[in-house]
Parts: sequence; C-alpha cells; structure tokens
Amino acid sequence: MARTRLFIVLVLALSAGGVLAFGTYNYVQNAPVKTVAVPTRPVVVSATDLEVGAEIGADDLQIIEWPANAVPEGAFARSADVVGRGLIMPVVRNEVLLPGKLASKEAGGGLPPAIPQGMRAVSVRVNEVIGVAGYVLPGTRVDVVATATPTDQRADTTSKIVLTNVQVLTAGTKLEQSGDKGKPVAVSVVTLVVTPEQAERLALASTEGKIQLALRNPLDQSAPPTPGVRPAVLLGTAPPPTPRLAAARTSKRPATMQAVVPDTAQTIEVIRGDKRAIEIVK
Repeated sequence: MARTRLFIVLVLALSAGGVLAFGTYNYVQNAPVKTVAVPTRPVVVSATDLEVGAEIGADDLQIIEWPANAVPEGAFARSADVVGRGLIMPVVRNEVLLPGKLASKEAGGGLPPAIPQGMRAVSVRVNEVIGVAGYVLPGTRVDVVATATPTDQRADTTSKIVLTNVQVLTAGTKLEQSGDKGKPVAVSVVTLVVTPEQAERLALASTEGKIQLALRNPLDQSAPPTPGVRPAVLLGTAPPPTPRLAAARTSKRPATMQAVVPDTAQTIEVIRGDKRAIEIVK
C-alpha cells in the first residue's frame, strides 16, 4: 500500500513538472520580441587598402550605415565629396575616410600632396649599402652622413652627420612599405622630407662628396652633436678634435690664466682646485 502511494506521488510530481516546463517553453516562444531601432547615418569608407598618393575613384569607396551617435568627426556622407582626391596617409579596407587623410581637390593624387606644408621632398641616389641593405622604407627615419674633402689635401677628408632624424617619404617608386612587413626592398632612389635649409645641405653633400644613410629607431629623438672624423683621427695617428663645449669654456677663461710660452719649451698644465696654470718644464 505504501509503495502504491509513493508511486502515485511520483507520477503526479513528474506530470506537474512536465506541464510547467511545457507552459514556460510556449510562453517564451510566443512572447513578443522588442526591437530597439538605433538611428544611423551614411558614412563613406574605403572598399580596399589604399596607399599614399593614390587618387580615389568611385570603385575604391562604399557607403555603410553607421550609428549616428558614433560617427567620427568630419566623416563624409557622399562619395562625390571624396572621389578624385589624393591620399596623404594610407588607409585600410572598411576604414572611415576623414579630411585629415585627404589632399584638397585641387592637389590631385601622386607624391606632391603627401609633402607637409613648409617641407620639401629631395631624392638621393643610393645603392644596397647606402640604403642600409634595403631596410630604408617609407615612414622610417634616418641620419645623413656626408663624406667630403674641403681642400685638395686627402688628409682633410671628413665624415660628418649633416642631417638628423629625417623622414623617408618614398623608396624607389614605392610610396608604401612592401606587403611583407619588415622585409627589405631593393631601391636605387630614396626621397627624404626636409626643410628648405636641409635641402640645401643635402644637395651640397650629394654634389661635393658621398652620403650614407644611417637608419634610426623611430622612438629615438636624440641628436647628439658630433665633431666629425678625419683619416688621421680614425687611424689613431692624431688626437681627436676638442669638443665644442670644452673649447667654448676655454675661450671664456680670464687672460691672467694664460701664459705665453716659447714654442720650443715643454710645458705642463697644473690644476689647483678651480684654477689652472701653465708651467715650463726645464
């Protein structure tokens, strides 16, 4: 008798649970779905990857609906406002086109619109060595080392850094890096972005001597002054030139600290505290 009652209670519990589960399932399935309409605005984006200097055509663009409260400042709503303009910065597929990456309509495409205001683009001939084995790519920064002879004496040949932290605009005819990031690119001409004064220095260095490009770390903004080096200093047969700072300090010494000494005499410099004196060794 007890087993029968237990069985009846179990059947009733399972039946009640099944009915409740079925009812809940039907309610969830038939419940009305609430949709929230987000206001959107048309935005012009790039349909493909585009390089610096490219002139944008209608096939390079597409219009998508963008949430109205998240539209980037300056975004275009019509393709006609973008077609025919050149790029001064690269863009990737589905990127929103903004005025800061486009040249004016009058500028067109190509290299000129990519040159910043007040700067100049100067090309120099390079080879595999001068171009740092092909790792001088658009966007990298370099120092320019010039080697020239200011007189007819070969001993006066000097190597000196004449330009520092110069941006590479193009390498050969390429305005962008190769598809394989970090891979070297064999080029014969490198175009640098310089100021007008730097353009004069670069032109003189290329004409009067040889130049070498020294690749920089883009995060390194230092520009330490260098005195240059001559063959005698390089080979250790002559002392290095006196640093400019030390020479400037020496020139400011009082006249009483300097002594006139015959050229044939041997002298030593004696330092006592903050005073210096020249003594003759007999």
